[in-house]
Amino acid sequence: MPKRNKFGAVKTTVDGIVFHSKKEAARYVVLKELLASGAISDLKLQVSHQITVLGVKICRYISDFEYLDSNGKFVCEDVKGRITPVYRLKKKLMLACHGIDIYET
Repeated sequence: MPKRNKFGAVKTTVDGIVFHSKKEAARYVVLKELLASGAISDLKLQVSHQITVLGVKICRYISDFEYLDSNGKFVCEDVKGRITPVYRLKKKLMLACHGIDIYET
């Protein structure tokens, strides 16, 4: 019997890509439409970022989506159903270590 997700998320497949939740899959469909229309460019999924402080690897953060908006601005996006304390910490570390402010949907 498959293990149930602790937050109730259901894995969903779109275009042969398995997403962690229906919400993340739905956001991918929207971003794919924006990419086709030219509103965004350079769409990437599940990009891993190492978070290192003073030469010590602390953790890694994996973004759901990264892309350039119509103005050429870099966007790092995370689809959230529930914001956990660990996520809050990683979000602050991403800003402090990489200068990346994560956009939540």
